[in-house]
Amino acid sequence: MKAAVIYEHGGPGSINIETDFPDPEPGPGDVVVKVHATTLNYHDIFTRNSMPGINVPMPAIMGLDFAGEIVALGSGVDDWKVGQRVVNDPVDRVGKGGLIGEMWHGGLAELCSLPAHHLVHLPDDVSYEAASCLACAYGTALRMMYTIGQVKEGEKVLILGASGGVGTCCVQLAKSAGCEVIACASSAPKLERLRELGADHLLDYTQEDFRKWVYREFGKPHRREFDGDGLDVVVNFTGGDTWVPSLKVVKRRGRVLTCGATAGYDPTEDLRFIWTYEIQVLGSNGWMRDDVHKLLEMVADGTLQPIIDRELPLEEVNEAFRLLEDREVFGKVVLKP
Repeated sequence: MKAAVIYEHGGPGSINIETDFPDPEPGPGDVVVKVHATTLNYHDIFTRNSMPGINVPMPAIMGLDFAGEIVALGSGVDDWKVGQRVVNDPVDRVGKGGLIGEMWHGGLAELCSLPAHHLVHLPDDVSYEAASCLACAYGTALRMMYTIGQVKEGEKVLILGASGGVGTCCVQLAKSAGCEVIACASSAPKLERLRELGADHLLDYTQEDFRKWVYREFGKPHRREFDGDGLDVVVNFTGGDTWVPSLKVVKRRGRVLTCGATAGYDPTEDLRFIWTYEIQVLGSNGWMRDDVHKLLEMVADGTLQPIIDRELPLEEVNEAFRLLEDREVFGKVVLKP
């Protein structure tokens, strides 16, 4: 089969395209899926580069998020049939451990063998491309915004990194909840597309300090006023230099939501703002299976629209990674084996 393979960790351009990688055979309890669409996540970049403390078996085929159809069943698989449309939930929720696309071969190939308990039924009215966007990025956004962050109507919500996979979903979820949304991105074209998604305010963080912008537009928070100036929520999964400014723009008892740190996990901290303004820093880690089902329902009824920047053939996998790393993507990149 055709597959995007690494035999050792490396940087940009280090993924090999092979046309004769061995076809997978389903073991007991496994299924083989013909992959129709796979999307990239920053976790795929981390897997390619290597992550401290995680020993990825080599050779490795990345691709956490993918959708396709079942083409073969292993022994003991009674709940699925050949030909069924499915989407992968890469997290092992039974106990074997390890992510599909990290510890086990993932969706950057024509075929993928995986335990059947990773599968979620894909309704006919949701495309393979849309479904491949959901579990990692959109599931993370849904849990962070609704389950953990509990954003609600009338709140002012600033979203950093709003043009990526998680970010574009956060914008839609916040608007669906009735929030006033400030979307931050790095270029005028990205900001215009965020306006089309419903963002109420647009901020190019490369041209203007977002802390100063918030103070000017919404006022400076006051440590003794619960309903005073400032923002109710900041969504920050970038970390790095944006972390302390995020603490400085939320009002007393405001919330800072985080699910990652794409720009650095060990930023300078300022605990004074956390205790003085009674800020709630809320972490959200991944998603649950119910979140995937909820997302499929939302896509099917039009409540949520997975944002796809472009579709590329598997042969252009290194270019797809480059686009993500260089932040040239609005939404998700789909690879088609």
